[in-house]
Amino acid sequence: MTGGLSVSDLSFDYGSKKALDHVSIDVPPATFCALLGPNGAGKSTLTALLTRLLVAPAGEIHVAGHDLRKHPRRALGDLGVVFQQSTLDLNLTVRQNLAYFAALHGLPRSEVPGRIDAALDRLDMRQRADERAGGLNGGHRRRTELARSLLHDPKVLLLDEPTVGLDAAARSAITDHVHDLAAQGLCVLWTTHLTDEVRDGDQLIVLHRGRVLTHGQAGVLRGDHTLSNWFLAQTGEAA
Repeated sequence: MTGGLSVSDLSFDYGSKKALDHVSIDVPPATFCALLGPNGAGKSTLTALLTRLLVAPAGEIHVAGHDLRKHPRRALGDLGVVFQQSTLDLNLTVRQNLAYFAALHGLPRSEVPGRIDAALDRLDMRQRADERAGGLNGGHRRRTELARSLLHDPKVLLLDEPTVGLDAAARSAITDHVHDLAAQGLCVLWTTHLTDEVRDGDQLIVLHRGRVLTHGQAGVLRGDHTLSNWFLAQTGEAA
């Protein structure tokens, strides 16, 4: 798959505990794919492997056609990430946080102001560019992190439970923004344990105890059931 995300036969153990067991997923461009699983399913381990915080002994990961094992810089260069825990410097302004990220990525200095403004505009955050990150509410901090993840024009966007700790309105706004990004062409992998963040038209992968239980279009998979009840039947876990 050239422009999307492909994971093939990926396994990972923590000692005697198997965190991922022969996981394979494919997410094409212009797709919002929800990776749904209860806590402990292996979602964070997969995120760590996709971002090379961990390295799997076997299996393959391709980001926008680049083999993560053979060409990590190219693969990571096409990957935008929003981690579960905030990684903003709360003492810096929104613009300064983004400028620091741009410098780490080696973006041309002449392009940085325009890239920052464009990324902030996509998330309706330009008016807060000069506010200190520590003074923002949780929803606006998440928007800032999402804008930062788009600065280098990634082809694949990975979000690890990005709405944790947000209120209902902020959760809905972030989910809407990311669906819009997928509609504009990005390949999106959104990990969550919350069924209400998944729409019927989304691609859905259910991860449970380190294994992919099923995958397909969410509305088709759930059939006549609510997604929450269907998910409970699949995993024995409420969501």
